[in-house]
Amino acid sequence: MMIKQLPDNDKPREKLIAKGAINLADSELLAILINTGRKGHSSLEVAQDLIKLAHSLRELKSFSLNDLTKVKGIGLNKAVILKAAFELGERMHVPDIEEKIKISSPQDAADYFLARMMHLTHEQFEVLFLNSKNIVIRHEVIFVGTLNSSIVHPREVFKAAIKWSSNAIIVVHNHPSGDVTPSKEDIATTKRLQECGRVLGIELLDHIIIGDAKYLSMVEGGYLEN
Repeated sequence: MMIKQLPDNDKPREKLIAKGAINLADSELLAILINTGRKGHSSLEVAQDLIKLAHSLRELKSFSLNDLTKVKGIGLNKAVILKAAFELGERMHVPDIEEKIKISSPQDAADYFLARMMHLTHEQFEVLFLNSKNIVIRHEVIFVGTLNSSIVHPREVFKAAIKWSSNAIIVVHNHPSGDVTPSKEDIATTKRLQECGRVLGIELLDHIIIGDAKYLSMVEGGYLEN
């Protein structure tokens, strides 16, 4: 059934206006973004096809443009709109650097990244660059790895730290498995970064591992002396 044939209170746009976005199903919100369907199928049906293919919104967010366009009714323009919407939603959880956020604890560092990184399906290694008062100057993605490994070179981390005149850094990476237990490679990488930081006079304050709605601090876990 085409959306125009539905009662007004069942049409996604009208339902959002009348009841608010929170009362719409995932497929209804997607249908609004998709806007138009394909021949014989409404935008709501195309949205349902997307969710069925991805199994979850988390997986759908990780779809590439090419993945999205495999669904009939999703051309490149619609795929771009969907990717832009997913990215905006993700950025809503990232603090604005201009807010001058101070990192006073591992929890502060974890909160900075948790909402954005816990759903990633690949390993990503990022760094918080801090000034002498532990206020965030900037953060950068240093390395994007595979599901199982992340190779980080200290020169890349400290090259950026010097560029931003950092007094200290906190490194953060995620485990797509959700398990925050550090691997031998994680521990070795942390110790290597700490040693290099001491030589350069840029302190490594912590290494945070992000999992599924949880985190581990290398300092709190006793893996890193600080």
